Parts: sequence; C-alpha cells; structure tokens
Amino acid sequence: MRIGIIGAGGWGTALGLVLNHNEHDVFLWTHDPNLTHTINRYHINKDYLPNVILPPTLTSTNDASRLSDCDLILNTIPTQYIRATIKNFSLPLQNKLIVNGSKGIETESLKRISEIFKEAAATDAQNYTILTGPSHAEEVSREMPTTVVAASENIEFAKRIQEIFSNDKFRVYSSNDVVGCEMGGSLKNVIALAAGIIDGLELGDNTKAALITRGLAEMSRLGIAMGANPLTFSGLSGLGDLIVTCNSQHSRNRYVGEMIGRGKKLNQIIEEMKMIAEGVKTTESAYHLGLKHHVEIPIAEQIYRILFEDLEPLEAIKELMTRTSKYEWW
Repeated sequence: MRIGIIGAGGWGTALGLVLNHNEHDVFLWTHDPNLTHTINRYHINKDYLPNVILPPTLTSTNDASRLSDCDLILNTIPTQYIRATIKNFSLPLQNKLIVNGSKGIETESLKRISEIFKEAAATDAQNYTILTGPSHAEEVSREMPTTVVAASENIEFAKRIQEIFSNDKFRVYSSNDVVGCEMGGSLKNVIALAAGIIDGLELGDNTKAALITRGLAEMSRLGIAMGANPLTFSGLSGLGDLIVTCNSQHSRNRYVGEMIGRGKKLNQIIEEMKMIAEGVKTTESAYHLGLKHHVEIPIAEQIYRILFEDLEPLEAIKELMTRTSKYEWW
C-alpha cells in the first residue's frame, strides 16, 4: 500500500518506521526543505529523533502533489496547524482514506480533528480513523512494544488499519468511538501539565495518584457530555495514554508543567522547546468546552488559570483541596 505521511516530526517519522517495517511504500511530506534534505541524504531526523537511523527506503518530500497518488494519508502535524496546512499547501485529500495520529482540539473553533478534516478536506466519516494511545515516538522508533487503538465510525475501516499498522512490536486494537478516543487523547495532555507541576513542586506520589484519578473523572465527564462511550476512557486512548503522559520523561506536556512548577514562565518554556506541547492549547479548548457543555472540570480550570491568568500553582492546589466535599463517583 502507498501511504503518505503529513508531517515529518518525531511521531510521523516513528509511524513511518512502523509502516516501512511492514513493507508498505511510505514517505514523509513536510514543507521544510532542510528537514527533507537531512532525511534523504543522511537518513536521520536530527531535530526530532536524533538517535534513530532511518532506512533508505523511508524518504521525505516537499512535493504535496505526491499525496494524490497515495492509497492512504496519515496526518501527524499539530492540531492547530491542520486546517491552515491543508488550505495553504493545497493538499490533495478529497476522497482519500485518512488516518489521524495527532491529538488536540482546535482552539478557535473547539472542533475535534475529525471535524476539522470534514470541513477542510471534505473527509467522509466512513473514511476517517484516529490512531491513538500510549505511544511515545522515542519508544516506537526503537521498536519497544506498544499498543494503540484505531477508532472509526466505519469499524471495518478501523479493522483494516489494524492490519496495516500491526506487527510484533506495534499492536493495534479497534473501536467505533471516535469522539471518546479523540477526547481522551486530547484531554490527557491537560492533566499531564498538572502532573508536571506536581513533579516540579515535588509533591509526591499521593498527589500524583489523586491527580490521575480525578483527572480521568474530568476527562470522562466532558467526553460523555460530547457523546463519547464512558468505557472508552478506561482504555488505551484514555487511562492508558493518561498514565504514560503523566509519568514519562518523553512527555512534552509533563515537562512544561514541571518547568512551571519550578517557577519558569510559560512563554520562556515554549521558546526553549523545539517541539509543540499540545496540552497548552488544549487547556484553553477544554476550559471553553466545559463552559459550553456545563461540565465541572475543576483541575482543567485551575490549569487554565495557571497558564493564562498567572495563578500560582500552590494556590491552585489549595483551592482544589478545599472545594466543597463531594461524593466520589461524580
């Protein structure tokens, strides 16, 4: 199968390695000519996966027209740039089978990625699948055992993606809950920011466990209000991704939170990072979605106030700990 990957960052490259290993004809599209040159000549992606040697058969291109000949398109570019990239580079995506590997919610519109593709590329829901779960590119690229889930309204398409991506190091499950999988993969980044703040403040394991548990409750509440299956949040796209993102050294969102916990300002942290932490923008989206759907998400609200209203992290935690007493299950 001929597969074009939109984006040549760490995740796009890692999934390119999976597909190349599975003997598919795969290439990376990027608008960055320097990155394309480095990948094609030196077989390395030094900015995003510097310690991984790429096979000569995994190449990169700046020619968007090559996507028109693909049987399948895999998106890996950050959420906030998807709509503009499709438009500005006239990506030929109409009537294409789309697999989305990105996580996030468009801040301006509060749209999920499936909704962005429907509007920007006229993608039919039957031809769209999200691939998501606990899957850091650094580990996938080194062939460490990883499991993810492919979700589509067309379950047969999700099962086809299982076949295309699965091997003995990369296992794919299937689901028909696109909303739940998209929301789980997006909202866990907000909780990961909070986890990083806890790490930066050195508040310990009890605090982290409480955060993950109550954070999952918030993710579930908001997702269910938007039409998700409650069980999805106990799976790979919810709890699985939440655990790894809140604890891993590879997590950019956890790192941003840790730096905030240590006293750094958000603008300074972002300027020093090469890669994007989706959770910052997703926090803004989650905050407004909570208001829109009348869902109580106190942790996400406090992270919003820390990021955008300069609330001190310790004060935010104190306010959470002294909220009105609640019954645990909702």
